[in-house]
Amino acid sequence: MAESSHGDPQKMMEKRRLGRTGLDVSAVGFGAWGIGGTMWIGAKDDESLRALHRAIDQGVNLLDTALVYGEGRSERLVGEVVRARREEVWVATKVPPKNLDWPAKKGVPVAKVFPADHITRSCEKSLNNLRMERVDLLQLHVWRDEWLDQDGWRDAFLALKKGGKARFLGISVNDHEPASALRAVASGLFDTVQVIYNIFDPTPAAELLPLCRTRGVGVLARVPLDEGGLTGTITPDTVFPEGDWRNGYFAGDRKRQVFERTEALKKLLGPEAETLPELALRFCLSHDAVSTVIPGMRRGATVDANVAAADGRRLSPSLLAELAKHAWPRNFY
Repeated sequence: MAESSHGDPQKMMEKRRLGRTGLDVSAVGFGAWGIGGTMWIGAKDDESLRALHRAIDQGVNLLDTALVYGEGRSERLVGEVVRARREEVWVATKVPPKNLDWPAKKGVPVAKVFPADHITRSCEKSLNNLRMERVDLLQLHVWRDEWLDQDGWRDAFLALKKGGKARFLGISVNDHEPASALRAVASGLFDTVQVIYNIFDPTPAAELLPLCRTRGVGVLARVPLDEGGLTGTITPDTVFPEGDWRNGYFAGDRKRQVFERTEALKKLLGPEAETLPELALRFCLSHDAVSTVIPGMRRGATVDANVAAADGRRLSPSLLAELAKHAWPRNFY
């Protein structure tokens, strides 16, 4: 649980153990996709740098980026900030699939997605962008269950840990497919999993999260705000900037569907959560298997709002039971 303090904002930040790694990470981490800027239109480097510094000022000590975010731009910004800080900050990044397919498609062999030389080169590129000799957590950016039985990737990936290039290793689970990581977690090969977990998609809680807790595997809960859907700010008339990937994610009638769902959720706001983003983040953090939740952040005000949910308070069983009624199985990707 969080320490109680009204003076030092870092003491308000709950820290959680990242599985068996021994690292104590902030309950809210910094999702750094948006600061890459190529798909989330509007990111400005000076604003992103201020947001990163502000997050660390408030106790955030896990920054999750990826080689593909802005073709290295996100990593470069993260590295610049970490090098400038005296605090202990953990950096997680990801090896992109060589075929650049998100999510990974069924039937495509791992040799086409994560060949050994691609894994090694990608790690070196990330370290060069970050200007670091070692990354704290290196993750495969997509995953399919059948790859566990295929050769070619494993030795190269594990060698990065053995050789000191990556302190810990993990996988980022395919969109809305938590069951695809069950054998991977049970294998003991990976220290962490990153998985979509939010009010609309609570399915990881059925099998994956309990297994992670049993096996000592850390959990990074991604997309806690449903790519913006659970902020409560999207209406049928919302217009995203030209070129922003959300024009596809919320295409057609989807904005209206999201609006109707979030308006219903707003009726549950109250003493336990005053805003919809707070409710969404506290939902994720109310599961003890979740090590950290990594909402995207680009601006100081967003950092402040997200960090406020990391004070250690859990949602009540009665509110969680109500939220369970709002699960919404679908895949907008």
